[in-house]
Order: sequence, then C-alpha cells, then structure tokens
Amino acid sequence: MPELPEVETTRQSLAPRITGAVVTGVRLGKPLRWPLGCDPDSLLDRTVGDATRRGKYLWLPLTGGGLLMHLGMSGSLAFREDVPEPAAHDHFDLRTTLGTLRLTDPRRFGAVVWSSALDADPALKLLSGLGLEPFDPAFTGTYLHAALQRRRIAVKLALLAGDIVVGAGNIYACEALFAAGIDPRTPANKVSRPRAERLAEAVRTILARALALGGTTLRDFRDTHGMAGEFQNQARVYGREGEPCRICATPIRRLVQGARSTFYCPVCQRR
Repeated sequence: MPELPEVETTRQSLAPRITGAVVTGVRLGKPLRWPLGCDPDSLLDRTVGDATRRGKYLWLPLTGGGLLMHLGMSGSLAFREDVPEPAAHDHFDLRTTLGTLRLTDPRRFGAVVWSSALDADPALKLLSGLGLEPFDPAFTGTYLHAALQRRRIAVKLALLAGDIVVGAGNIYACEALFAAGIDPRTPANKVSRPRAERLAEAVRTILARALALGGTTLRDFRDTHGMAGEFQNQARVYGREGEPCRICATPIRRLVQGARSTFYCPVCQRR
C-alpha cells in the first residue's frame, strides 16, 4: 500500500513537470473508491498549480479548486507526453498541454475527487482526522508520549491509525519500532517518555530514509517517471521472517496485528 514516502516521491516527481499546464481533456475508466464529484468537462481549460501532499493524499490545485488524489492499495500515477492507449487498470487520465497524468490502480481502492478547496468538503472531511506530519516540528517525543497515553491498543496499531502521526504505514511502523527497540505488541499507554522520544526520532529517520530511496516497491508502486522505490532492499525486519536479525542474529518473527503482518526481533525489541 502506498504510504507517505511513496506519495511524496510521486509529488516530487510530478510537481515540476505539470505546474502551469492547462487541462485539455479528462477520461474516466472504471469507478474508483469515490466518484469524481463533478462533470469531467468542467475541468477543461483550468490551469494546474503546484502539487502538495497531506498524509497519503496528493492535492493537485486547479483554477477554482483542485483534485484530491489517493493511491489506495495498489495505485500509481504516471505523467507522460505520449501515453499508450488505456489498459484494463488505467482508470483516470487528466490530459494537459504538457502531458497526460494517468492513474493506474489494479484494485481500484484509489480515488480522484474534485473539491473547491482544501478547507471545503469533500477534501475537508477526508483530511480532518489526520494526525501530525512526521516532519512537523510539533511531532516530538513529548507529543507522541501524550498521544499514546490515551490508547490501550498495541503501539503498532496506534501508529497505523494515522490520527496521531501520518505516514507510519505497515512497513515503516515495523522498521521504526525495531529502530526504537520496542516490541510492537506493547500497549501504547505503557510506552515511557524516553521510549516515545526514541520512537518519534525513529519514525522521522525511517521515513526520511525511505524518501531518499524513492519509497518502497513490493509489487505495483512506481513514481511518475515509472521508477520503482528501493527502500525494501534495506528493510531490517519487514518481510524477513525466519532470517537472522542484523543486530543479534535471532530469527525475525512475524505476527498478525489488525489484519496486517508485523515483523520484529524478539530479542532487540522489548515490551
């Protein structure tokens, strides 16, 4: 599932190339998670602004509003001057004077939604429950500790919820908890302040490393140039069940939390 590093990588590869383009056409394929919410022809002749990101959402400003995009579980965006004929999994094309932005999403959990502004519905409703950005100066160990004290669920699930901090998806939560030395099953309200400090720093470090490597590609993700991410090649616990821990050589274990696989070292990570 594309998370913050993948969406930010997409934004960085897209924004300089599409800013200033004028929309010349819109093609809708099979229905996505939510409807577009406007007449496709109403987007014609609008000028594209500088793309931004909030959590896992990409905001593409257009004159008089914008498109809020989500990559769902398997989506990716490509931007090319010459795009081939749409295939079975190509569900949205935004044609512009500089090229075509195409959303490809095999599982169709992604979305492209029109909103008149970020602070108006439907964008406001979709974004209002999101937690802090991990690189926000307000995301400190003190903030994280206070937020975790209000939760009795496992700390890994608290990170995945997205209402404390955005971007710590399954892979990155596993890696951050390993870096902080915290067992993923630890009740969130039992994480001490010093451990919360380590965890906040680990979240920032892991996500920064993933951004530098273009995100993670396990199957579908590509940036708008078509390039795959490389973070998966440096994962220290994720996807390594039975392999030796890179620190203590104990076999990495896997368990299921919230219907997601969690990978951890039973020696390096303590409750």
